[in-house]
Amino acid sequence: LQASSSIGRAPVSKTGCWGFESLLACQISQGCHSGGGVHRQMTEKAQGQSGSSSVLEGIKWLVVAALVVTAVAGNSYFSDMSPLYRALGVVVVALLAAFVALQTEQGKAFNQLRKDSMVELRKVVWPTRQETLQTTAIVLVFVLIVALLLFVLDWVLNGAISMLIG
Repeated sequence: LQASSSIGRAPVSKTGCWGFESLLACQISQGCHSGGGVHRQMTEKAQGQSGSSSVLEGIKWLVVAALVVTAVAGNSYFSDMSPLYRALGVVVVALLAAFVALQTEQGKAFNQLRKDSMVELRKVVWPTRQETLQTTAIVLVFVLIVALLLFVLDWVLNGAISMLIG
């Protein structure tokens, strides 16, 4: 059983629970306030990681930072060279830094988020050119009508205040 406010209804998310973990606060069977539940599971997971793993993660991030500093410093140091060569050098070092960053836990999570986003993007039904033009025309007409109404209201109020003041 899971805690849910919409029993017997379709999922609220547009994803329909396809490939995404639930954002429920806790599981009913584990209890929220009795020291169990998701918080306990997360704590156990964090404690289960070895110290060497976190040290390795730190080293990876230091390598990424060193590569970024190298790209910036190298671009400045070789300022007399052609901008094309400097740009290629920065791109190569940036790609190397991105590769190293993707090997970290945060990088892997980011890459998974990117993949899930691409899956969701494929589900989007984009409007046709005709629908886009029609919607744009409707918005422009509405903006013009509101602008005219505000102009008339301003003109009327300005005239009324001018009559009161003299």
